[in-house]
Amino acid sequence: MFEFWTGAPELPVYGFLIRALIVYVYVFIMVKLLGQRSMSSINPIDFIFGVILGDVVGEPLSSGELPLGGPLAAAALIAGLHLALTVISLHTPRFRRVVEDEPIILVRHGKILKKEMNKAKVTIDSLLMDLRLLEATDLNEVDYAILEANGQISVIKKSQYQSVTPQDMSLYSAPKGYPTVLIEDGKIIEANVKKVGTLDWLREQVRVHGYSNYREIFLMTMDEGGQIYISPQNISN
Repeated sequence: MFEFWTGAPELPVYGFLIRALIVYVYVFIMVKLLGQRSMSSINPIDFIFGVILGDVVGEPLSSGELPLGGPLAAAALIAGLHLALTVISLHTPRFRRVVEDEPIILVRHGKILKKEMNKAKVTIDSLLMDLRLLEATDLNEVDYAILEANGQISVIKKSQYQSVTPQDMSLYSAPKGYPTVLIEDGKIIEANVKKVGTLDWLREQVRVHGYSNYREIFLMTMDEGGQIYISPQNISN
């Protein structure tokens, strides 16, 4: 009666159908518990998790002799480990760099960084292809090109080549460049702050922008033109 769960050498067709339904609902619930991810921003850890999960729960669907309980338990353990890594990464920026790769700058101020290209194992042909896909065929227009943690390349064009808004008309276009993260999730990124100022300067900027404490800020960045962006904690929808 429970051959669909325990497995059998000659598992009937309805047993495979029941298994397929169980696995689908199981994976659906698991993905919902782990949280929504953008398909374009899946990092290598997410990819590895998907491959292993598919292999573990996929085997019982192709072989009727295997019991279903063991693979589902193994999949639950893998999902639990993946969720734990995700939660720790969210609350511990230093550990996040162990799980997620730091973005690598391939082009800075229009100059291709050969050392970083070799580090990322990105060829010139591959870089040019990605730039073409991003409608940045003219390298003279590119200020920064960054290899993101998900393996995609993003581009920041020089300010004079960026789209013009009515507010920009007849105004001097200050350089923007690559934004530096100063505060992330209520924590000061001291290494980045030292590149642009001091901790006292940062605290003064926090006060100037209407915040009594840096812990009230979810994200604070500053571009090379000195433009500061702040997003507060706990924004109500």
